[in-house]
Amino acid sequence: MICDNKDLCGGCQYMGVPYPKQLADKKRYIESFFPGLPVKSVVGMDDPYHYRCKVQAAVRQGAGGRLLYGNYAEKSHRLIPTPDCLINDAQINHLTADVIRLAERFKIPAFNEKTGEGILRHVLVRKGYATGQLMLVLVTGEGMFPGRNNFQKELRKQHPEITTIVQNFNGKFGSMVLGPRSNTLYGRGFIEDRIGGKTFSISAESFYQVNPPQAEKLYRYAIQKAVGTKGKNKTLLDAYCGTGTIGILASSYFNHVLGVELNSHAVSDARYNAKRNKAENCTFVCSDAGRYLMDLPAEQVPDVVITDPPRSGCSSEFLQALVHSSPRTIVYISCGPDTQARDCTVLTEAGYQIQTIQPFDLFPFTRHVECVALLVRQYETAKTFVNVSLDMDEYRKIKDGFPIT
Repeated sequence: MICDNKDLCGGCQYMGVPYPKQLADKKRYIESFFPGLPVKSVVGMDDPYHYRCKVQAAVRQGAGGRLLYGNYAEKSHRLIPTPDCLINDAQINHLTADVIRLAERFKIPAFNEKTGEGILRHVLVRKGYATGQLMLVLVTGEGMFPGRNNFQKELRKQHPEITTIVQNFNGKFGSMVLGPRSNTLYGRGFIEDRIGGKTFSISAESFYQVNPPQAEKLYRYAIQKAVGTKGKNKTLLDAYCGTGTIGILASSYFNHVLGVELNSHAVSDARYNAKRNKAENCTFVCSDAGRYLMDLPAEQVPDVVITDPPRSGCSSEFLQALVHSSPRTIVYISCGPDTQARDCTVLTEAGYQIQTIQPFDLFPFTRHVECVALLVRQYETAKTFVNVSLDMDEYRKIKDGFPIT
């Protein structure tokens, strides 16, 4: 397959590179951050095309009432039309195109980020990989747009497979796609997907992996490493837990699962997901992970921690709390190997040993790669204080200078 925009769009740095070569390059990339440690081969996909089950398209006003939509060129705000993106789910591509054409018919103007005028800013579509359910999110400026009821009714005639339609309000200037407020125009305002035999609710604002089949492989591996060979464990802390996917999947192996997440929308979804899956031993808390862990009484300190932080890595407060609480096992999942390597350096200085490093390719044709690191405490008690403010320069140099061949 050939993409006409591969040299313009910043979405796929590896488009045109044979897939086995991509996986080999990504393995070398991970190895550059963990020198001297055995990094396993990257777990890839059988078919690396059309895997994205969440797609967001920026919208701009074109000439003659036309609407342009697509991705931004890398490190810019210049819109590149991407109607037939090869990594997006094909059904999502088709739906997005029809939303734009219908918006033109209804004379719905694009939002102007410089003046604050106009209406339609982004079109976001989420799809349940296992369920086929579809969520359409219309990101607009503030206020309801004229003709919205007729618009969504006509769209549902064209696409009766749509499960729910949500309008999200974002009138602020900046690069954030979603605003803080949403209104459900049709359906329940969320979709469901199944992974690992469990059913999960996904709202417009919640984090959920864009590549569910690969995510299931990653989660299965991470939970296997967290459980180890000691039978049923007492307590698991799922830090940066999002909608609770990992914790709920792991709940049958632990007496108690505690999930901590700062995003209130995600915590609401996590609590609903636990109830939906009868995971009665799961508790989800809306809090800063570091502060919460530091304040836990000694008798409630977890045996095992799974942490899946954002690309920026764990906060210094969470790392310090992690070292202070000294769990037996830490499973660190990351989409940013530079920050993961930095944080693992902190933990190894505190008395942990990295035992395995397993990458997973959740983002074929891009630079990005997920990685699971298993760390096991080597002493009865880890050090209670270490330097958690390591200089990122050496890691950043590797990241910025790594070639794509």
